[in-house]
Amino acid sequence: MPNKIPIISVVGKSDVGKTTLLTKLLPEIKRRGYRVATIKHDTHGFDIDRPGKDTWRHAEAGADVVVISSPTKIAIIEKVEAELSLDAIAERIENVDLIITEGYKRGDKPKIEVHRAAVSSELLCTPEELLAVATDEPLPVDVPCYDLDDAAGLVDLIEARFLAPAGRK
Repeated sequence: MPNKIPIISVVGKSDVGKTTLLTKLLPEIKRRGYRVATIKHDTHGFDIDRPGKDTWRHAEAGADVVVISSPTKIAIIEKVEAELSLDAIAERIENVDLIITEGYKRGDKPKIEVHRAAVSSELLCTPEELLAVATDEPLPVDVPCYDLDDAAGLVDLIEARFLAPAGRK
């Protein structure tokens, strides 16, 4: 059964402020009573396990999946043969109202593009791909544009388009 949790991607060129925008959106979404998951796309590969630590030793000894659990959080580190699709990753997420990704600019999910005049003069995405643009300059595009600091306005749009019709869980 396909995942019914709405997914929105925050995209933009390198160092444009994607993480900064995301960290403004999250408290506003939480303040409104929603549960949210984030997925960060890393094209370079990453490592959250430290050499010498127990979970690292488990993986080095041959475990394909290592789970570390505490009373307040859980992490699952799974070796994969190839990069999983965003939909395959999202299928593993439960108990949230919304998934926001950072990255996945080539994906097929609605996007909020972060744009700064000092970084680029043009957008990465076509208007058809965009839910909105968070920008520091007026842009001649046929999608809603918000100031980079207008988290409430962006969350109003997200809530109207993806959360309010389904109701809160």
